[in-house]
Amino acid sequence: MKRNPAKIVLSWAALLLTASIAYWNTLAPSQKSPNFLKNVFSGEAVVRKIIDGDTIELNNGQRVRYIGIDCPESKRKTSSGWVEAGDPYSKESVQLNEELVLGKKVRLEFDVQKKDKYNRLLAYCFVNVGGQDVLVQAEMLKAGLAYLYTAPPNIKYIDVLAAALQEAKHDKRGVWSQDLTVSSSEASQFLGQRKLVEGRVERVRKNDRVIRLMMEDFEVIIFKKDLELFAREGIDPAEFYDQKRVRVFGLIKEYKGKTEIILSNPWQIEIL
Repeated sequence: MKRNPAKIVLSWAALLLTASIAYWNTLAPSQKSPNFLKNVFSGEAVVRKIIDGDTIELNNGQRVRYIGIDCPESKRKTSSGWVEAGDPYSKESVQLNEELVLGKKVRLEFDVQKKDKYNRLLAYCFVNVGGQDVLVQAEMLKAGLAYLYTAPPNIKYIDVLAAALQEAKHDKRGVWSQDLTVSSSEASQFLGQRKLVEGRVERVRKNDRVIRLMMEDFEVIIFKKDLELFAREGIDPAEFYDQKRVRVFGLIKEYKGKTEIILSNPWQIEIL
């Protein structure tokens, strides 16, 4: 007796559909959004090694960079090679990451971009803590052991991460327990460090690629690709911050003789 290939395919399709519906019915209401369903099957793996506060290595050898955060660093790569960074709370950041995921099964969700230029997976990392599925990035931010570092197009959990950041800042946890404030005229003394820089925006320059908020001896740089998050908050940086006294958080750099901080999101700047 010959089997009908079409009936076989239909049988398998029916079985897969039944299994999918059964799985769907086990999900919480918050998990039934199109975005969640699109990424829920990204994969599970065991973490075999902690690289630093925001990077892990899986049991298959693949490295994963957490989307949405950047952690204090003990070492930093420069044009001259790796140098000691000595960021406060860098050890605590690594330790918390170890406590959360080392040797444990994690679930990875992807966003728009799946890998970075170093061929690391870019993912949101979930782990079971006390019977609940928690987002590792949010836990790092809540503890004050990570900075919010996210930009379009990878912004699926931006609201969750921003809320975690505000909680840590409000309670002065981790990095936020320090006095990080310097004036714009002093910023050049703290190259390579993350600081809260205060100053008055005296001039604004804008072109098709970038907006520059210019203070005394200091500039705030916002690239066009990062304007989406400002627009979500109803902010046009070129107008909103002009002639205002502001406080800006970020990594202080020097570019072509000018001291600057690059903003990737509106949570890095506030009007005083």
